[in-house]
Amino acid sequence: MEYFEIHGGVPLEGEIKVFAAKNSVLPMMAAAILAQSGTTRINNVPDIADVRTMSEVLRRLGAEIEFDRQNNVLWINTENIRSYEAPYDLVSRMRASFLVMGPLLARFGTARVSQPGGCAIGARPVDQHIKGFARLGAKVTEEGGYTVARAKKLIGNTVVFDRPTHTGTENIMMSAVLAEGRTEIINAAQDPEIVDLAKMLNKMGAKIRGAGTSIITIDGVDTLRAVEHTPIGDRLEAGTYLFGAIATGGRVKVKNVSPASLRTVLCKMMDMGAEVTTGRNYVAVQMRGRPRAVDIITDPFPGFPTDLQPMIMAALTIAEGTSVIWERIFENRFIHVMELQRLGANITISGDRATVVGVENLDGATVMASDIRAGAGLVIAGLAARGKTVVKRVYHIDRGYQRLEERLRLLGASIERYDEN
Repeated sequence: MEYFEIHGGVPLEGEIKVFAAKNSVLPMMAAAILAQSGTTRINNVPDIADVRTMSEVLRRLGAEIEFDRQNNVLWINTENIRSYEAPYDLVSRMRASFLVMGPLLARFGTARVSQPGGCAIGARPVDQHIKGFARLGAKVTEEGGYTVARAKKLIGNTVVFDRPTHTGTENIMMSAVLAEGRTEIINAAQDPEIVDLAKMLNKMGAKIRGAGTSIITIDGVDTLRAVEHTPIGDRLEAGTYLFGAIATGGRVKVKNVSPASLRTVLCKMMDMGAEVTTGRNYVAVQMRGRPRAVDIITDPFPGFPTDLQPMIMAALTIAEGTSVIWERIFENRFIHVMELQRLGANITISGDRATVVGVENLDGATVMASDIRAGAGLVIAGLAARGKTVVKRVYHIDRGYQRLEERLRLLGASIERYDEN
């Protein structure tokens, strides 16, 4: 079991370039299933546990995968896929594995995928996916913990989501690209990663319009081809470094990220007193003194992302004043609060709201990561705290960040990885 040892109180300083967005790369890996010939190439892919898990899912299906870790290039060839089943031992590790269902159903007319697992941050049902597949003409059943979908031919239709769903939008979009006729997705998620996936699918020969809005229109085509694609930069990785700078009173410039993808977040950073500058493909922040308290409501894009809630909470623990964070996405997203309290944070929870009374200083302690983003939030708190902080169970963090400790050391952080054995 590996852990981080952090000696806090050192301001983050410098420049860093983020990798491709994890939430773009994973659905793009699934989308490679749709190409019946050729090899798909995805650039700037982070070497993280979730990419390795999705690679193993695709290998089990029969795909050939090659990953150049030195240059972060991933090649996927799915010509010889012969299996339509994504097994429990892999899908249970990562909810995004369920994204292979749409492409398998579209290409082969059959998909058998285990019920998904992933982070313990609350219920993340796939009911909207299943309703969408049914609207396209698939017969969907549950058999022994697996979702099974079958269709001789998917037929375009109107799919209305009860609520915006990021992976649901992607799964239906990937199934509809080979359906007969036109599909409209109403109340679609509008995240930048969905726009990115649509761009790749259109390169492959799909006909998708409206990605990034609440209504996406897809005209089905007969075949798709393998392509090369460079995904957008990871706004969540970028936000982690930027909030790290705010929490430590530092100055950080993050490259390879679109400021538009962080517009709401940057407004909150400015409200906290940070100096924010942006360019076409970068964001920089500088923090002088303690941040100011702000109130946060998490919402689907373009609202404040739930995946950055633990990071801003970490920064707000040392803010001047009282902040209220209303978590409207996942009911267990405050699981990191008890760990922040171990560092001296003054936080109280009432239902889906957390009240954060800023303290002058945090003090180092041993804490435990429970999921990717909670772990990153604890790292930020440790960077801001006095003395030594130990963050355990960093395998959660490794799901979404490539060697986070090495990346933070580029910005001057005093952080090392150790093995308990």
